[in-house]
Amino acid sequence: MIEVTRFNGTKFHINAELVETIEATPDTIVTLTTKSKYVVRESVQDVVQKIFRYKKRLNVTNFGEDLDDLSFKN
Repeated sequence: MIEVTRFNGTKFHINAELVETIEATPDTIVTLTTKSKYVVRESVQDVVQKIFRYKKRLNVTNFGEDLDDLSFKN
């Protein structure tokens, strides 16, 4: 689970394993494989980094040790 923030400031958790897409419209919308959609305050990059950290904690990724290994192209 990763913690994200609703626009009203309340924090909640989503299952990182169920994240299907993350898009900026310009608001960040997280869509799960269940088709549930959540608009969050965090940027796309922030949500991706939270998922990256979550998966690193579970040791299910083979990424480098540094989050700088992730590149985001606009």
